[in-house]
Order: sequence, then C-alpha cells, then structure tokens
Amino acid sequence: MTSRSDLIGDTAIALLAERGLRGLTHRAVDEAAGLPPGSTSNHARTRSALLETTFARLCRLEAEVFENAANPGGVLALQNLTPELAADLVATQLHDTLTLRREQALARFELALEATRRPELRVIYDAAGVTFREPARALATVLGATDPDRHGRMFIAWCEGLLFDSVAGAGNRAVPTREEIRDGLLELFRGMLAKPTP
Repeated sequence: MTSRSDLIGDTAIALLAERGLRGLTHRAVDEAAGLPPGSTSNHARTRSALLETTFARLCRLEAEVFENAANPGGVLALQNLTPELAADLVATQLHDTLTLRREQALARFELALEATRRPELRVIYDAAGVTFREPARALATVLGATDPDRHGRMFIAWCEGLLFDSVAGAGNRAVPTREEIRDGLLELFRGMLAKPTP
C-alpha cells in the first residue's frame, strides 16, 4: 500500500511533468491525489518542503531503476558478464524510462534546474548522485574497464545525455529504439575495454 508521503510525491512528479514548476502547488497536489484540502500542506508546509519531498521521492524511484539497470538480478556477481549482455540489460531499462516512465525523467530535469537555484535541493540532488556512482563503477569494473571510476562517470553521463536529448532536447520527437540504445551502449562499453594509446 502506498504511503501518503509517497502518494504526495508521486502526484507531484506527475504534476511537474504535466504543468511544470508553476503548476506544482499544495492545492494542485491535494486535488490530483484525491486528498482532503490541506493534506499536502500538513505533510510539506512550505513550497521548498514540497519540492524537497518531490525530489526525494523521485530520487528513490530512479535509484531503484538505475540499480536494476546496472545490477539486474544481482548479475554483477557473475564474472562472465559481457559488454553485449550489459548493453542489453541497460538498454531495456533506459528504453522503459523513455516510454513508460517519461514523466519521471521530465520532472527530474525540471527539478535539476531548480536545484541550481535552491541549495536545499542541491543537497538532495548531490546525495542522490553519489548513490548512482557506485553501481556504475561496479558495472565498469565487472566489464573489465581500464579506469572504472572514470568510465563509471562516463556511463552515467552517456545515459543522462540520452535521456535529456530524448525527453527535453532536440531529439524529443523520436525516441530511440531499444536496439539503437543497445548499439550505443555497446560502443561505449567496448571503448572502456580498449587499451589506452601510449
């Protein structure tokens, strides 16, 4: 059963994607969630608190998806993980985000921009970013990357760039296919394995 806190966060995410930051109000969340008037205000008294609640919920949801993409079913424990298998698994998660969880991605970009102006959101955003780094580094390590720290960051940047371009950027009119995403990831992963030129 969804807690009231999660219901408020999920509703706020949907409103952000639909109406942008200006459309995210306590009253709008109450109405959209079917809650009694004042429920959202009781949970998050100020606008900053509502944004923090929304961001925290979004970060939890995305962390779960990212961990599943980087470590599906505990596959990182397997020593025979190949770039091909990793590309397949991650491409599925990214494509699902673009097609099934598009509003979450759009809401996160709205909040990420707001975090550049609100230190309290910056703290949440940066803390969430740390939780993405370790699974990315672990994936790079298992694949045999020559520099797991740097390649883990490259992996995250590649995924973030793809999501932004497909949701809010110039590429938003044509969501890449799962196969196109897989091919791009495979090129990235194979590049990680290449020996650096002296």
